[in-house]
Amino acid sequence: MTVDDACAPSGPLAWLADHAQARRAAGLRRELRPRGADPRAEGGHRGDGVRVDLAGNDYLGLGRHPVVVEAAVRATREWGAGATGSRLVTGSTTLHAELENALAAHMGFAAALVFSSGYTANLGVLTALVGPGDLIVSDALNHASIVDACRLSRAQVVIAAHGDVGAVAAALGAGGWRRAIVVTESVFSADGDAADLTALHATARAHGALLVVDEAHGLGVVGPGGGGALHAAGLAGAPDVVATATLSKALGGLGGAVLGPAALRDHLVDTARSFIFDTGLAPANVGAALAALAQLRAHPELAAAV
Repeated sequence: MTVDDACAPSGPLAWLADHAQARRAAGLRRELRPRGADPRAEGGHRGDGVRVDLAGNDYLGLGRHPVVVEAAVRATREWGAGATGSRLVTGSTTLHAELENALAAHMGFAAALVFSSGYTANLGVLTALVGPGDLIVSDALNHASIVDACRLSRAQVVIAAHGDVGAVAAALGAGGWRRAIVVTESVFSADGDAADLTALHATARAHGALLVVDEAHGLGVVGPGGGGALHAAGLAGAPDVVATATLSKALGGLGGAVLGPAALRDHLVDTARSFIFDTGLAPANVGAALAALAQLRAHPELAAAV
């Protein structure tokens, strides 16, 4: 018996072997490749070491910025390694509130609610705003977190061809829905193209729909000071616009947020399951995000250089 035979799944999981073989034959097997410590780990940030990173999400190099790293360490020493519970129990700290205020101010919204990731932020906002009898019109190239949120919402979902505002208008114009959401990314990660937010907003508004925009790849790199694509388009803070964001791209850390009117924040605290039943974002990540935002505000040239 070979090692592979000994490790082969059996019983109810026996099908996994055939599944893995089929994916391998199709070139679809994924592999985890643990990397070693960054050669810049002893201080310094992008530009100090010899590593060239063409795959990571740390767009501005803030993940290794000494001020950001020190803020994470300081928050850990003050608050501990974890949030110790869900945000509604013991997981909310004054740091979380400070970060929410800073994000809202930077991106031009009235309020923000921090989640443990951008993925859970998208799951939370879409499933809390629509359900059976409602409609979501989603761009064909939207991120997997939006796809999963659409599925979990139990709303009718229409997939619009990528960037096709006319298809969005047609879906909304068909009627038969109670509430409707148009959801898109501001900047699409795979192709790097940008959504026509002005046209999408006009279309959504004409039909009484809400526009939800994932700013994962807009925050920190689009618009003056990196306020995001909605801010640059003059749409941030509009009553029929909601943004989601991640703290893991331009801010170099971990976490997510939903931004919009204060009433939306209150509704999500009451109803968003990926917020209510999830442990709060760890203090280290909150402290790092605050410091990264401060760097972005102090050095708007960072966004301009991308």
